Amino acid sequence: MEFSHIPILLEEVVEGLSIKKDGIYVDGTLGGAGHSIEIVKKLDNGKLIGIDQDTDALKKASEVLSDFKDKTILVHNNYKNIDIVLEKLGIEKVDGIFIDIGVSSYQLDEATRGFSYHKDAELDMRMDRTQDFTAWDIVNKYSKEELTDIILKYGEDSWAKRIAEFIVEERNLSPINTTLELVEVIKKAIPKRVRMEGSHPAKQTFQALRIEVNGELDALKESIEKMVGLLKPGGRLGIITFHSLEDRIVKEEFKYLFRDCICPSDLPLCACEKKREIKIITRKPIVPTKEEILKNSRSRSAKLRIAEKI
Repeated sequence: MEFSHIPILLEEVVEGLSIKKDGIYVDGTLGGAGHSIEIVKKLDNGKLIGIDQDTDALKKASEVLSDFKDKTILVHNNYKNIDIVLEKLGIEKVDGIFIDIGVSSYQLDEATRGFSYHKDAELDMRMDRTQDFTAWDIVNKYSKEELTDIILKYGEDSWAKRIAEFIVEERNLSPINTTLELVEVIKKAIPKRVRMEGSHPAKQTFQALRIEVNGELDALKESIEKMVGLLKPGGRLGIITFHSLEDRIVKEEFKYLFRDCICPSDLPLCACEKKREIKIITRKPIVPTKEEILKNSRSRSAKLRIAEKI
């Protein structure tokens, strides 16, 4: 299948990064290079570093960016290691960083990747297929309590405990090997009247498994302060998230980095020596227009937040 990923909030991202023609920019989740191609078009003597943990994405991006080889460097890695990537390239500071925490259309639509609850495949869900740990390991090896915890925490599913119980009961009979086998277990766990309401009954569990397999929330939380530290003064960080857990992390991390002092309010003098590091450009997140949502329904839950290094 052709790797495709419709870039979400494209104009808003490019405008929000306030691109300098001679600047250095990092796309930490390169994907099909939909955002990167528009960034690199604005560069004269600048450079675009594209990072992705998905080798299929890097292959596609290299094709998309083939006319700009002199301005691009592509790296197979996770954006959480951005400091290591830049150090190896001999780059101390950059003018802008962008990450898009979403799953690409290719990853969702390519059945063999195991992200989709509509198509049968092995339980995989790895963004980086060089790692050994997959969704199969979670479904077939995690305890009932561990399953309940991740489905509740990452999937925000009120039926988490019951789904976990049914998974454990089923795998005691035989391993759950494929996506559609898992979907059937989830359907059994959720009463029919509930299944008939709202979105697909497996949506939240699959989201939880994907986040756990790829360590997505941990990577996001541990990276934001690091990325801000790699920006030049005036450099900008833009982050697109797709659900409340991710957006909450970005919002709280930006709020922390904006604060001048974190001492208790009853202290007469500041003892923490914390200094404000950013200016928050987006007091409220930027969301897709109705027109964009009509063109690309997967953009519906996207939120873009932007901060500037001071």
